Amino acid sequence: MMKKIILPLSLVAILASCGSDAEPKDLTTDIINNPNTASENVKDEDNLPFFEFVEEVKEFGTITQGETVSTTFRFKNVGKSDLIISSAQGSCGCTVPEWPKEPIKPGAEGAISVTFNSTGKQGLQNKTITLVANTIPNTKVIAIKGEVLAPDSE
Repeated sequence: MMKKIILPLSLVAILASCGSDAEPKDLTTDIINNPNTASENVKDEDNLPFFEFVEEVKEFGTITQGETVSTTFRFKNVGKSDLIISSAQGSCGCTVPEWPKEPIKPGAEGAISVTFNSTGKQGLQNKTITLVANTIPNTKVIAIKGEVLAPDSE
């Protein structure tokens, strides 16, 4: 009888402890409330922002394990409204992107900086960065490629 009472009470306590009334401080609804945000129901795709990258894949060549390389992806908003990048995520923790947080006006250019840390990596590398923006489709993938050589052990 006691087990029948303790188990449900434990479950309720666990579930209640998972909730939080505090709101995240860096969460913003600006992109959701933006009338230019792309969605599948948009009837006028011609007026949306659009990425045009100089290069969508960058080769960093051959480096030695432990080295860090950085590159910049330049792009232009060739659409007809402000381009807003809400996030940029590397395919692993070794690839860290930095992107413009302010809207990119039509005709204006922007840049996304990417740093790759080769510590613990070896061989051919193909790391992607997924951008989420108010475009159709709402994701854009760019990539860096290269080879990481293990250091000579003497």
